Amino acid sequence: MVSTETKSVILRAKQIYADQLKVDLEATQANRFVAIEPESGEHFLGDTFDQAVRSAREKFPTRLSHTIRIGHETAFHIGVLTL
Repeated sequence: MVSTETKSVILRAKQIYADQLKVDLEATQANRFVAIEPESGEHFLGDTFDQAVRSAREKFPTRLSHTIRIGHETAFHIGVLTL
């Protein structure tokens, strides 16, 4: 179950992405990952999910961040292709 605090972090980070980062990042950083720490509004880019999260944790070790795959609806796609 997702805590109220985690839900708040996700919602605030998604809002920051939509309002401040989406247009620029989707034009220049597609398919990379961005971790957004909503309390500060800072964001951290990485070629992998882990790189983005580690960068955010280095600067803010006690704060939660939310990670988005730039240009995608979800950070990861899981499924099976059937023909």
